[in-house]
Amino acid sequence: MKISRTSIADVLVIEPRVYSDDRGWFVESFNDERFRTELTSLGLSCPGTFVQDNHSSSKKGVLRGLHFQMAPHAQGKLVRVVKGAAFDVAVDIRKDSPTYKKWVAVELSSDNKKMLWIPKGFAHGFLALEEGTEFLYKTTDYYDPSSEQSIRWDDQAFAIDWPVDNDLIVSLKDSNAPTFSEIEGGLK
Repeated sequence: MKISRTSIADVLVIEPRVYSDDRGWFVESFNDERFRTELTSLGLSCPGTFVQDNHSSSKKGVLRGLHFQMAPHAQGKLVRVVKGAAFDVAVDIRKDSPTYKKWVAVELSSDNKKMLWIPKGFAHGFLALEEGTEFLYKTTDYYDPSSEQSIRWDDQAFAIDWPVDNDLIVSLKDSNAPTFSEIEGGLK
């Protein structure tokens, strides 16, 4: 497993070792002990136990996000694409962070097998770049509808450079999400 920091030090790209031969390939997609050892070696705090796995499938052009959960049900997420490709985005919404309101994006795909560790305190979203993109992620807390929050994906407070085309598919809920300035006062 190779772990690299992104431009936001707490968000990490994880590249598992891929073993290939004439039969195909094998990858250890997650190893808790190695994950925690690597975080500790980077001076980062380790999350609680992963308690829930989520799996979604999206048509090409589907944009989901920006989503997060408020405390006490804030979630850290370990995300990956198991089929297709996605432009994956994490936005730092931790008020005391030196990278507050900054974002980082990584292309995750079934070909590159990269994963992204997104700790608590980040809003998350992605754009499916291929038809039938399947997104799989582990979370450190259970989904709690009363803690769920969204921020508009195109909010100029972040100016995310989405690889946008004219055929975006965005849910009504995400299209009607508040801007960051509308919810910023409620963040802790």
